[in-house]
Amino acid sequence: MGVQPQIRILMPWLLVALVVLGGCATAPPEAGRGDAPVRETAAGRDAVGENGGIVHALYDQHEEWAGTPYRYGGSSRAGVDCSGFVQTTYASRLGRALPRTTRQQARVGTRVGREAVQPGDLVFFRPADKQRHVGIYVENGRFLHASTSRGVTLSDLDNPYWRNAYWMARRP
Repeated sequence: MGVQPQIRILMPWLLVALVVLGGCATAPPEAGRGDAPVRETAAGRDAVGENGGIVHALYDQHEEWAGTPYRYGGSSRAGVDCSGFVQTTYASRLGRALPRTTRQQARVGTRVGREAVQPGDLVFFRPADKQRHVGIYVENGRFLHASTSRGVTLSDLDNPYWRNAYWMARRP
């Protein structure tokens, strides 16, 4: 079998792989990217008030899922992608159903300005590689998400990587 017939056989599979990998991912890890863990503070863990229940629930979710590896299409502790993690967190911790994909989640609720983000709001990103990414805002500039390089983690919106990739926030 020559090279050209092999390419014809592989081409449909390569196209499928590109479509699958394009849904909910961040770029490959690089030094200084944006997935450096953010330390949870006692003040954040013990938050009270109107959003204290949400903040507490999100920290509990982080504690349970921290380090769960990123797996495109996954929605379990064996591996999860960003939109699957958001959907699972909303269902299990906040008692709300959300759609499965980042694209669908980006249409839910009301758009809010970055300066008005509250605990539980969805934060969306368009990194330089043009992939969409979603996480859940916790507090004090931190958001919870499934990172391709660190798995489930807390990251800082003010990290240069995430600040430059920020797209919008929505309140479901």
